[in-house]
Amino acid sequence: MGYHHIDPEDLPETADYPCDRRGIADAAELHALHAATYEMAPGEQLPRSYHYHQQREELFYVLTGTLHVETPEEEFVVPTDEVFVAEPESPHRAFTPADADGPTKVLGVGAPKTDIALPYDPDSED
Repeated sequence: MGYHHIDPEDLPETADYPCDRRGIADAAELHALHAATYEMAPGEQLPRSYHYHQQREELFYVLTGTLHVETPEEEFVVPTDEVFVAEPESPHRAFTPADADGPTKVLGVGAPKTDIALPYDPDSED
């Protein structure tokens, strides 16, 4: 059996990321589940790009602030203590608007961990 007690604040920030990301799944060496905390200052986005996954289901639980999620159909506004879920094949880009009152902190969880993000171009004619 294996157990991990992790304080995300003790983890290093992920290098080359558009916001403060702390890799919980990396620290716990999880194989099937992706989990991380993200803190976005006004004007920052959570993912590296507007993207989708072929198989991964993603869940974003808003710990503080308000998360905005751009999708091809609409922009969702997710307040503190609410959850946004993206199913496979569903393009999305989570961010904190530049004019926000403060940062947004999110717990992101997804599975399978190995399903990498694929870029989505909202201007393409797919």
